[in-house]
Amino acid sequence: MAMTPSDRTEANRADREVVQRCRRGDLGAFEELYKRYGSRLYTVAYRMTGSGADAEDLVQDIFLQVYRRLDTFRGEAALGTWLHRLAVNTCLDFLRSKQGRRQRVTDSAGDLDALEAPAAGPWRPDAALDRMDLERAIAQLPPSYRRAFLLHDVEGLEHHEIGETLGIAEGTSKSLLFKARMRLRVILRGRPGER
Repeated sequence: MAMTPSDRTEANRADREVVQRCRRGDLGAFEELYKRYGSRLYTVAYRMTGSGADAEDLVQDIFLQVYRRLDTFRGEAALGTWLHRLAVNTCLDFLRSKQGRRQRVTDSAGDLDALEAPAAGPWRPDAALDRMDLERAIAQLPPSYRRAFLLHDVEGLEHHEIGETLGIAEGTSKSLLFKARMRLRVILRGRPGER
């Protein structure tokens, strides 16, 4: 069910109140903030890393940063938007880290597989596609493909925004997204019961 404008206003008011309480050192307020947003931020981290263990660790890092940076939240955007951006940046930093670079070594081999996929228009899941199948398929993508796919097709960023976020050219973003969609087609065609 979509939020009405009055629901959104009330949620923003409640978020501002909890932020003020957190700034005053109210640990109960910080716990409330965690309960409100923890699962959403876990979902972002899981989708970006493809790992439940990494996502759990990242959520802890994200909330540590929230604790340290809450004074920088100016309230110009919704708290959820600010937290989401902080989560995405934390995940990107993680993926750029030494551990993330080790995972990306396999990207080169994956590029060849994606190029062998049949050409087609923009990827769209069919109605029979199970959400779990899609999430498992996304988790199988090389990290660079997964980031581009999630930022564009899930988060709705434009290619120039993805380029700025990931520190890549706009054309590279388009190429990664194309390869991700091709790879997803191949993975999803291999689902049991489909040929």
